[in-house]
Amino acid sequence: MKQNLLPAIALGFLLLASTNARAEIPMTTTRVASGQGSPVFVTAPPGDTTRLFIVDQGSGSTGTIRILDFASGTVLATPFLVVTGVDHSGSNERGLLGMAFHPDYATNGYFYLYLSSASNANQIRRYTVSAGNANVADPASLQIVTTFSDPFSNHNGGWMGFGPDGFLYVAAGDGGSGNDPFGNAQNKASLLGKMLRIDVDGDDFPADPNTNYAIPPGNPFAGAGDPGADEVFHYGLRNPWRDSFDRATGDLYIGDVGQNAFEELDLAPAGSVGLNFGWACMEANSCTGNGGCTCSDLALTKPIYNYPLYVNGTLAIIGGYVYRGSALCGLQCSYFFGD
Repeated sequence: MKQNLLPAIALGFLLLASTNARAEIPMTTTRVASGQGSPVFVTAPPGDTTRLFIVDQGSGSTGTIRILDFASGTVLATPFLVVTGVDHSGSNERGLLGMAFHPDYATNGYFYLYLSSASNANQIRRYTVSAGNANVADPASLQIVTTFSDPFSNHNGGWMGFGPDGFLYVAAGDGGSGNDPFGNAQNKASLLGKMLRIDVDGDDFPADPNTNYAIPPGNPFAGAGDPGADEVFHYGLRNPWRDSFDRATGDLYIGDVGQNAFEELDLAPAGSVGLNFGWACMEANSCTGNGGCTCSDLALTKPIYNYPLYVNGTLAIIGGYVYRGSALCGLQCSYFFGD
């Protein structure tokens, strides 16, 4: 990210509409909670329509997850979890960044967190909800899924989500600084600048207590002798801050924060593997002069939408969701996103 995105989340949503008629539908926003510190994400367990879990980036050495209870219309006083061992040093882009509930959360109580840990590293953790209180997690249930190094304090990514295939997708930034100086995004052997895909229900590393996942079949660089990292599913990303699956089609929408000129929205259609989104030789549809790939190569996957930076207050794309509800007549299939 180019600068602190937290205030931008409150600015509302933009609509990527396919017709002018859709763009003219009047819309309003309603505040549902206040008094949070640095909220960066909201989510809920599969099938749970009574609560909203608010991920607070935190400060010092902690981050916090709180619950908005719809029945009372209030944020519960007791946090769902206070996450310790979080490193905020060096950048306002670090901290507790992402959360995902296991598809079988109702049975196993597992949820996963993405955070900045010590020594310029990103970490994925698993926790379990407490046995006696559905609104409080068990901090002692911590299991480290994996930790991977990150050379700079910015561009950490931080989104996670389970795909329709049941695997966990993890969006990792290019490692930071400017212009991807180490060429991470185009280096398929690096986990940075990538969309990763892992199987948290398996363990291909039984001898390592801090690496607890398996490599799903079909990951494009997992073949014997392939120099690419087994976890990599798509690559060529700069800082994929917020992403989502279309619950009707399985398509993956990626809001990738640009550097100096453009913000971009990328699309990985359901069934696609190994897509290269072009960073750092391209920023949206523009050539950057950086190496690593050939600008405008037909093998690169161009964004489905981009817009100039610093126009009408735009600073950095956040990403959003395809609307599949019925309450907003005429807006089905529209993609809402924030900046």
